[in-house]
Amino acid sequence: MKRGELYRVRVPRGDARRARVFLIVSRPEFTRVPYSSVVCAPVYSNGQGLATEVSITPAEGMKRQSWLRCDEVTSVARGLLTDYVGSLPPDKMVEVSRALAVALAIEPEDLLSD
Repeated sequence: MKRGELYRVRVPRGDARRARVFLIVSRPEFTRVPYSSVVCAPVYSNGQGLATEVSITPAEGMKRQSWLRCDEVTSVARGLLTDYVGSLPPDKMVEVSRALAVALAIEPEDLLSD
């Protein structure tokens, strides 16, 4: 399990949606330790054209074009991430990093040290 991988998570019975795909966005060091959850961005079938969304395609393992929503990052239990879908290439992860920076209002100057 590592940053950039997509997993389908089955939702409990009674939920209107039977499954949702999530992208692991936790830093690599965090995914290698035994915490019970990792930080993920959900995938939706429709995009809104927001700067915090990243388009993903069947080339990355999806059935059809979909959108990552970096405004909705959430913690997902590792035990639920069992159905591997695919992974994003490095150039797509750069887009994800930029969308996460927008979602979290991180400006380039925020990353400069004094």
